[in-house]
Amino acid sequence: MRAQHIDRPADLDTVRESYDRVADTYADMVQTTGMGDIRRHPWLKASIDAFADTVGDLGPVLDVGCGPGTVTAYLDERGLDVSGVDLSSRMIENARRLHPQCRFAVSSATDLVLEEASLGGVLGWWSLFNLPREVLPQVLALFARALKPGGHFITGTHVGDEDALRTEAYGGVPVRWTTHKWRPEQLVALIEQAGLHPVAELRLPADQWSGPGVVIMAKRPATSGASALPPQPTR
Repeated sequence: MRAQHIDRPADLDTVRESYDRVADTYADMVQTTGMGDIRRHPWLKASIDAFADTVGDLGPVLDVGCGPGTVTAYLDERGLDVSGVDLSSRMIENARRLHPQCRFAVSSATDLVLEEASLGGVLGWWSLFNLPREVLPQVLALFARALKPGGHFITGTHVGDEDALRTEAYGGVPVRWTTHKWRPEQLVALIEQAGLHPVAELRLPADQWSGPGVVIMAKRPATSGASALPPQPTR
């Protein structure tokens, strides 16, 4: 099988540098305020628990954009064979420090090399919103092909109609990245176009940390080949 081509976002290096700058502050906020701790949010915890229950026996799970590893570590506690990746090397340093029992590596979603039908589950937990609108469908197609038949994908992201440029984050740390917001029905359509079947959707109101959000879980059809998936872009 030829390698799948995913366009490199023009702002990838800028986004990486921004997350490197904010990584220590973000990790401190997670520890001191519980931000990002799904145990403190019953509906998010229920979503991740449902994902864990579904993929537990299907094989490895990959947490893409894991940040300081909070959700990765929770899934590890649940007994899953899970690893995390993030484009920010500083985020990964914090993840390894906070959760030394877990496996982490540095990689962006657009640089991943994933074998066909190699994963039981993939997470994009509030970690795909920096991907340009033309790139996200390519990444979703990569995830769809990497899942085993019956494997599941779960994502959470910001809801809205606009792209928001951020110049500071988490206590005033200077950053530069674009938050691409999606309407839930738009994101569901992209997931379906990638070849996955949506199975659950949770819509969330704005809270103290962010605006409205949505969680969507989908599965790769339980079929024995890749024929059920859309054609794969190649180099």
